[in-house]
Amino acid sequence: MDKLNLIIKTEDQMIHLGELIGSICYPKIVFAMNGNLGAGKTTLTKGLGKALGIKRTINSPTFTIMKVYEGTMPLYHLDVYRIENSDSDFELEEYFDLDGVSVVEWADNISDLLPNNTIYLHFTINEVGNRLVEITSTDKEFMEKLESIVGEYLC
Repeated sequence: MDKLNLIIKTEDQMIHLGELIGSICYPKIVFAMNGNLGAGKTTLTKGLGKALGIKRTINSPTFTIMKVYEGTMPLYHLDVYRIENSDSDFELEEYFDLDGVSVVEWADNISDLLPNNTIYLHFTINEVGNRLVEITSTDKEFMEKLESIVGEYLC
């Protein structure tokens, strides 16, 4: 599994990181995001949406579980914070097989439903308020492309 560690200092940088990631997305890609409240999961998703040409405001679907946004590819934005386990009958995994980009916030809550080629992003906030984003995946080609375009954020 390949891993990249990035440091993000501002909200604008987090959106830019999302745009960079969005620029190399492909149909059926799944991003599994975990990290504390306010660590940047939804902010990064806003950048992803921007890269996909989505015009609507992207915000956290905490109470609705999922929002669908139309762009050059559909963006399936899931927030499974309120789901205690994957036994809930929401059939969320069906969205991972559609020709869009799936973003799952609080993905650990449904980890057994995630496909093998999922891109994992873990967000933490350090002592000075910067966001550390650890990205891991078995998708070597995606990770190589990502590393080539996020150089300014590597740590």
